[in-house]
Amino acid sequence: MAQPSGDFGQENLRVRSGDLVAGNYLVSVGGPDGSDLRPCPPEYWPIPRRRATGDQRGGGRAGSGPGPSPAVGPLAMGTGPGDLPLLDREADVAHLLGMLAEGRSIRLRGEPGSGRSALLAAVAEGAGGLAPHGVIRLCGHRRDGADLLQDLFTAAYQSPGYRPDESQLPELLATVGAIVVIDEVAQEGTELEELLARAPECAFLLTPAPDAERALPPGSRLEDHTIGGLPRAACLALTARLAGRALDEAERSWAVDLWFESEGLPLRFVRAAALLRRRDLAVDTLQAAEEDRRAVFGGADPEPLDADPAIREAELRAAVPLPSVAEAAAPALLLVEGLGESAQAVLRLAVTLGGECPTASHLPALIDVDHGESALRELVECGLAESIGGHHRLTEGVLEALAAHWGPDEQSTEGAARHFSWWVGHSAVSTEQIAAEAEVVLGALQADLAAGRTDSVLRLAQSAAPALALTLRWGAWRQVLELGLACAREARRRREEAWFQHELGVHWICLDSGTAPEGTTQARERATAAVEAACALRQAAGDSRQLAASRRLLMLLQQSERVPEAPEAQTQVIRRPVIRVLAERSWRPGGVLRGWSRRNALLAVGGLAALSAVGTAVALGVSGGGSAPAGGGTGVPGAVLNVGGSPSASATGTASGSAPAAGTPTASATASASASASAPASGPAAPGATASATTGRGRGTAVPTTSAQPSGTSSAPDAPSQPTAAPPGPGTPGAPVTVPSTPGTPVQSSSRPPTPPASPTSAPPTSPSPSPDPTPSPSTTTAAPSPSSTATVPGTPSGATTSP
Repeated sequence: MAQPSGDFGQENLRVRSGDLVAGNYLVSVGGPDGSDLRPCPPEYWPIPRRRATGDQRGGGRAGSGPGPSPAVGPLAMGTGPGDLPLLDREADVAHLLGMLAEGRSIRLRGEPGSGRSALLAAVAEGAGGLAPHGVIRLCGHRRDGADLLQDLFTAAYQSPGYRPDESQLPELLATVGAIVVIDEVAQEGTELEELLARAPECAFLLTPAPDAERALPPGSRLEDHTIGGLPRAACLALTARLAGRALDEAERSWAVDLWFESEGLPLRFVRAAALLRRRDLAVDTLQAAEEDRRAVFGGADPEPLDADPAIREAELRAAVPLPSVAEAAAPALLLVEGLGESAQAVLRLAVTLGGECPTASHLPALIDVDHGESALRELVECGLAESIGGHHRLTEGVLEALAAHWGPDEQSTEGAARHFSWWVGHSAVSTEQIAAEAEVVLGALQADLAAGRTDSVLRLAQSAAPALALTLRWGAWRQVLELGLACAREARRRREEAWFQHELGVHWICLDSGTAPEGTTQARERATAAVEAACALRQAAGDSRQLAASRRLLMLLQQSERVPEAPEAQTQVIRRPVIRVLAERSWRPGGVLRGWSRRNALLAVGGLAALSAVGTAVALGVSGGGSAPAGGGTGVPGAVLNVGGSPSASATGTASGSAPAAGTPTASATASASASASAPASGPAAPGATASATTGRGRGTAVPTTSAQPSGTSSAPDAPSQPTAAPPGPGTPGAPVTVPSTPGTPVQSSSRPPTPPASPTSAPPTSPSPSPDPTPSPSTTTAAPSPSSTATVPGTPSGATTSP
């Protein structure tokens, strides 16, 4: 909306106001103290939505939806836009469509007036089905790269009042797959390549501006396609179509000479056809004058008339000379002479505005032309103007020729600034209309600045700057602010200068909202300088309210400079110690694991050794039952000791640290070299066999056992020592002994019935002697009796029974 503002001492100044989202900021444009911004709250964040593929302007025509109107060159104009088809460009159109179908990007090169805009429009018409998102037409006339990217975003997404920053835009444009047609791109080199890289899924077809036709850099995404002039036959046909009749021999010869001189540029023949129409008008004037003379004055002997009027017309046409080839090459002055008064007035206004023609709706208020559409159409048909970007401009060479011929004309733009100041602030005018007239507004500012009309410049700049900011044409916004600032400095208008500095600070802060430091450092520096200058000027002027608004911007800039650095420094301080601590702790679980594994390994080794010893003892006991040792063995063949029906047994080289309680299912038998007894006198003991008695800790009774183990078998070294008993006294060899599984229960022998228990004196136990060395002896043996086995202890008295 627009609101009146009297900040600058000017009456009826209307400033358009509104809100928009720029990057991470919510910008309030057109406030009473100037524009303001703050970090955008979450509820204001816009949600861009993709436009439908069929949502295109022109009744399904392949083109951009809400974007600027496509450029229309002189070739397509004729009697109206698109009335005449292209001549001899079918091969170029087919080739360009084939390249675009392959996803290749093309830059059309050619001389000014070669028909690039018309060819661009023809290719865009036929490329509607080549991309999933259709064709997007843009205009690059006096637009920077940021404005072009914003136009592309606006054509692809529905998100009014939102301008993404440099960090958000690539993500949004990465999913757009369209044929992008841009006429007159001013960017070149690295800037152009960066612009194309923002939309990687799009294929581009563009024409460069006249001063931006340098060679492409190596590895460029674009490919050059040069178009030349038309062939001679096509040029003659074009001239005849635009002239509206067939050419006679003299005109054909003249057109051929022009074709050699211009190398077939179509714009030359558009103007040549306009010269022929002007010549036909002169012929018609002569013919009408002749008829009037005959009718009014008459004569006694009138001259005989030809029966065919065409013959007389040809004779009169021959009397009107054709322009020379040199005049036809630069026919601007000749064409101006044949224009109507309205067309000439519009042409003078366009020359004063720097070659930009306002739309027809402004002409009645600017130069008192009622039929502006007819005047603009006349200029287009003569090849003096063309439509581009929603308005008209003068064609190549016309501005230079007429500016030198007419000189400066200050009167034609005297009321332009006042008119546009009222127009941009009117609530009925849309932002799209303001964006289409941005170049015209800039032309009016420059014309008034050159004429020295300071008040008009300041008034228009103060009204147009907020309006252009809301249209998201920020390149034009910046130019308007810079022109107003220059005018205010020259006139020493400090309050106006402070306002322009404040607005420039807002502009640069909005550009600094991105996160890429390489592209925003310069913008941040410019924003700081502009806001500081605004604060100084407003403080000197004593404007406390405006000073507070500028200081808010300065505080926001200072906070934005500190915020990115603090988290980074904090992150570095926190991260490095955490990584070191984790690196140190990562070895501790390994050390604990290694210690835990060592103990378990020792226990496992001991268990394996015990199992191997038990298996060896069982194997030896079973295998020894087949034969008795020579000379009186120490044991009964085939007899195995049954200890309380124990299902398992463990054996160690020394006595166990804790004896099992009576009646437990486990029995332990050990043998010590220090406690071994010699065999009875009847014969030597079998090799590797010893006799020992294990004394239980709880009862102190010795259980004589017999174990056989090959020498060299060892047990776990960690087992504590246990006292051993000496072998019993001499007795009847081979007498069986039964060991009960519980106290008082006799051990059943497998060979004979149990014998009555003997007196304790028949087998006196000896005092246990601890082993001096925990290391197992080579002759130490262990045995694991099975539940149903019995063992015979040599030297045990017959009928003697031991209890645990």
